[in-house]
Amino acid sequence: MRISTRGRYALRFMIDLAQHGGEEYITLKDVSKRQGISVKYLEQITSLLSKLGLLLSVRGPSGGYKLARKPENYTAGEILRVTEGDMAPVACLAEPENSCPRKDNCPTLPFWKGLNDVIKSYLDSTSLKDLAVATPQTLQELEGIGEESAPCNQ
Repeated sequence: MRISTRGRYALRFMIDLAQHGGEEYITLKDVSKRQGISVKYLEQITSLLSKLGLLLSVRGPSGGYKLARKPENYTAGEILRVTEGDMAPVACLAEPENSCPRKDNCPTLPFWKGLNDVIKSYLDSTSLKDLAVATPQTLQELEGIGEESAPCNQ
């Protein structure tokens, strides 16, 4: 599974709003400067997030975007599913009903189900607030990685 640039940027955008927004509307220009993401790309992302009610927006000179809910009421999984679709590792698990003709005799299906469960659990147990207040120490705990790991520029 690979998260697209759009998914990574959507998560960064939402984290930025959680860190800098509060009750204020934040302009795309401000987020663009802080995150190094073009305003044009952010416009595409905000369109998706707004349509599904994750953002509130106001047009005009004092307009911008803010979170529709408190950061603790969003999960990384919810945000990523907006841009990525279902996060299942294989197509047969992306459907509500597995219609694969081999499902009853598939020796790898339990493995894929287990991986899918771990992915969903991790993404849905990490809140936007967790990410917004993260420090290098808490990120390592969240990721379960050692100190020898290189920093991520995503």
